[in-house]
Amino acid sequence: MFKDKNMSDFTTDVLDQIKAVDLEEYEEFLKVYKSADSSKTETNGERGVKRKISALRSFYAYYYKHEMITTNPSVLIDVPKIHEKNIIRLDTDEVAMLLDYIEHCGDTLTGQKRMYHENTKDRDLAIVTLLLGTGIRVSECVGLDVEDVDFKNNGIKVTRKGGNEMVVYFGPEVEKALKKYLEVRENITPLAGHEHALFYSTQRRRIGVQAIENLVKKYAREITTTKKITPHKLRSTYGTALYQETGDIYLVADVLGHKDVNTTKKHYAALDDARRRQAAKAVRLRED
Repeated sequence: MFKDKNMSDFTTDVLDQIKAVDLEEYEEFLKVYKSADSSKTETNGERGVKRKISALRSFYAYYYKHEMITTNPSVLIDVPKIHEKNIIRLDTDEVAMLLDYIEHCGDTLTGQKRMYHENTKDRDLAIVTLLLGTGIRVSECVGLDVEDVDFKNNGIKVTRKGGNEMVVYFGPEVEKALKKYLEVRENITPLAGHEHALFYSTQRRRIGVQAIENLVKKYAREITTTKKITPHKLRSTYGTALYQETGDIYLVADVLGHKDVNTTKKHYAALDDARRRQAAKAVRLRED
C-alpha cells in the first residue's frame, strides 16, 4: 500500500489505520526476514525484537498523548519476555587446563602447525592470561599500547567505553606472561603506524578483535566442548572469581568498568544463592 510513497507523504492519520494484528504480524516478521537492499537473511533475538517493539510503543505513545491519533494498537500486543541465560564461564580447573594447553600443545603438533604455534605461543598466552587476570574487554585489549603497561605498579592503562581512562592492576602470573611476550616482541619489526601496539598480528600490525576471538575459541575448544568460550566469557570468568573471593559487588563493578552496579548485579547476583545456602547452615539453633 505504501511502497511507492516518500516519508514526506505520510500523515498521522495513517497510524490510525494500523491494527493490533498488523503489529503482531510485524513482530513475527522481525524474527526472520530478508533485508530490503539485499537477499541476506536478518534475524532478531528476544532482545532485538523487544527493543523494536518498545520503540514502536514509544512512537505511538507520543502521538496518542498529544491527541494527534485516536487509537494506540501498540498497547494491545505483548512485548516479548526476555529469558535470562546462565553465565557461561570457565571453572578453576578449566582455566589451568587452558593456560597449560596454550603453553604445551606445540609438543603434539608437527610441521607447519607446530612452527606457527611456536611463533604465536607467547603472544597468545599473554593475551589469554591478561583477559583472565584482569577482566578487560577484548576491545580494550586490542587498543593497548606498549607504553600503557607499567611493571613498577603492575598496572595497565585501558580506555573504557565512553573514552574514560582507568588503570587496571594485574598479578604475578599476568606480569610473567607479559614480560615473556615483550622479549619476543622486541624481535618484531612492525608495519608503519603500528609501532606502539602492544600485541601484533602475524602480519606485524596491531592485532584485531576478530583475531583474538578466533584464538580464544581455538584453544578453548580443546578444553571444553560443552561451553562456547569467547573473550567475553573470559571476562565473566574473572568477574565470577573476583566476586566469589571478595563478595564485594561494587569492587567487581569498578574493576570491570561497569558504570551502573545494577549491570554487575544482574550478571553476578545469582551467585549469592550459594552464599545464602551457606548462611542457612551457619546458624545453629540447638546443639545436637
